[in-house]
Amino acid sequence: MDIWQVKDQIKDQILDLVQKYKPDVDFFAIRLERSQGADIFLRSGKVETLSTGISIGGQVRACHRGGWGFASFNDLNSLEINLKEAIAAAKWVGNEETVLAEVDPVQIKVSLIKENPYQIALIDKKNLCTHYTDILHSVSDRVVSTAVRYGDCTQQVILATSEGTIIEQEWADWELRCSAIARNGDIVQTGRETFGSRSSYTDFLNLEPQVIGAAQRAVTALDLPIVQGSSYTVVIDPILAGLFVHEAFGHLSEADMLYENPDMLETMSIGRRFGSVDLQIFDGAAIAEHRGSYLYDDEGVPATTTQLIEDGVLVGRLHSRETAGKLGEKVTGNARCLDYHYPPIVRMTNTWIGRGKTPVADLFNDIPVGVYAKNWQGGMTNGEMFTFTAGEAWMIRNGEIAEPVKDVTLSGNVFETLKDIEAIGNDFAWDESGGCGKGGQSGLAVGCGSPSLRIRNAIVGGESDG
Repeated sequence: MDIWQVKDQIKDQILDLVQKYKPDVDFFAIRLERSQGADIFLRSGKVETLSTGISIGGQVRACHRGGWGFASFNDLNSLEINLKEAIAAAKWVGNEETVLAEVDPVQIKVSLIKENPYQIALIDKKNLCTHYTDILHSVSDRVVSTAVRYGDCTQQVILATSEGTIIEQEWADWELRCSAIARNGDIVQTGRETFGSRSSYTDFLNLEPQVIGAAQRAVTALDLPIVQGSSYTVVIDPILAGLFVHEAFGHLSEADMLYENPDMLETMSIGRRFGSVDLQIFDGAAIAEHRGSYLYDDEGVPATTTQLIEDGVLVGRLHSRETAGKLGEKVTGNARCLDYHYPPIVRMTNTWIGRGKTPVADLFNDIPVGVYAKNWQGGMTNGEMFTFTAGEAWMIRNGEIAEPVKDVTLSGNVFETLKDIEAIGNDFAWDESGGCGKGGQSGLAVGCGSPSLRIRNAIVGGESDG
């Protein structure tokens, strides 16, 4: 059954179920979803994946006396059975009090789709991947392997709650990843570029300069010296800074990580100073046309813009209705699920550092020896500790960008690093390439943005002094 072809019938069924089971439980939500997408993967020009698919399913969540029940299904005829099972599960485990921040019920239909991905022929998408593969290989005979992956998806969702909300919402998402591996004997280097869009397939056309750049970085790095590991003043570009604010700080702002962890909740206490008065950090889905943008989250809460740090001081957190209720704070519209298989959890949307006042050229002033790092190659976080690998880097000598170096990793404690931000550039850029992972839900579309940053006492890994 295609829920979008018979959605009026399905909506009538949902409304009947809401009236029938509303007295039995404190709260429940029904979310039905239709997803359609394409997946193409070329490794060194060989097609390993070339597929399209449609997925139809649903989930139900119920809460009673603080206990939650959840069920997902792909047979829409079993909706009532699964709702009853979720309600029963919530009653089995609930033994406290249901605390959900209040929101006004809403009945609305919204679409964020500007162009439907399935209107573009699959062969055109495959040919685009082949074109970028050929470009990667053409840069140098030192390029020994390439990978190009294209994906698109359209999601159409009906969300209804026992409180009277019923929302129809749809959006489309695109992603393209290009990488090249270059080899010189035992030395291997990788260069990559990742692109994302919530607008149009045409955003992936005419990317030849960026794709060439990915392969060139891999080839060039083969002959570069390894940075000497030490503590430096570093300047990082908006793309690497965007990754930093998302991975190192953003996850610590997600309230479900905090309210059951008293130590971290104390560390992330509202009113604590984390940086200079110039530091502003935000998250929000309300800004339009970014990969983390939407109008309503997966609990039916309107999208917002939440200031997390204002003038260097922590002033906000990201919430679901439950975390907002338990912490006595306002809802922020950050409950998201990857698809119908998973319950909504607190997730970032678009996370960014506000633009500063320092001209970018002045960020390098008075640095006798430092490092300038751009783009990102990868990274990991563990609580408040982080390690990121730059896509490319140069030494800074006497306030000027000097020789390029490779294997630059930046690591440290996020709280110390925020305090060590000396200057914030007056530039700004968005990175739409993000696919965030948390709680087993990997690949959720997000946006990251930042100006360039100057950070003192940064730990830069590379070649050891020993």
